Amino acid sequence: MKEKWIAYPTILEGETVELIPLEKQHFEELYTAASDKELWELIPTDCSEETMFYKTYEFALSERETGNQYPFVIRHKETGKLIGSTRFFEIYPADRKLEIGWTWITKEFWGTAINLECKLLLLTFCFDVLKTNRVQLKTKDDNFRSRKAIEKIGGVFEGILRKDKVLRDGSTRNAAYYSILDDEWATAKFKIEALIKEKQSIG
Repeated sequence: MKEKWIAYPTILEGETVELIPLEKQHFEELYTAASDKELWELIPTDCSEETMFYKTYEFALSERETGNQYPFVIRHKETGKLIGSTRFFEIYPADRKLEIGWTWITKEFWGTAINLECKLLLLTFCFDVLKTNRVQLKTKDDNFRSRKAIEKIGGVFEGILRKDKVLRDGSTRNAAYYSILDDEWATAKFKIEALIKEKQSIG
């Protein structure tokens, strides 16, 4: 079994959100939040479908046990509600690298600072606690909104992996790969903090 790089229970607390380990007790509330089909339009797996949701998140829990993934739920501190999910995966302790992804947030919080705050919490943990060399992020090659968002927080474009994944309709997806390295983290952190302040001032 792979070495577990991330201790359980790791909880990441921010100003407006708290990232807490996914548990079975979260499934019902999380599925209610995830049942909006629009959330999954640009994501290969449609977790607005109940069977797919439970299959996907049961798998995430089993992968945490093997050290391959570490899934979080996103709890909105003011209301106490679960408003989304994110996770670490593709975890390779020997190479000091992992990926951040599977991130979604309910529509009422789109355009707010919450996604940025989640990324700040996750990346700070990666670089300051785990001492990663590399954090990877990827998105569909034609998801230009997501690509722009990754670039704005300091993600460096590495290339397109063609036909990276087979989608639910049988078509294939090309993936745009990005990364942030340890020696780029200080600059990326400054960018994210500035973007959060900008969003908060508008809000």
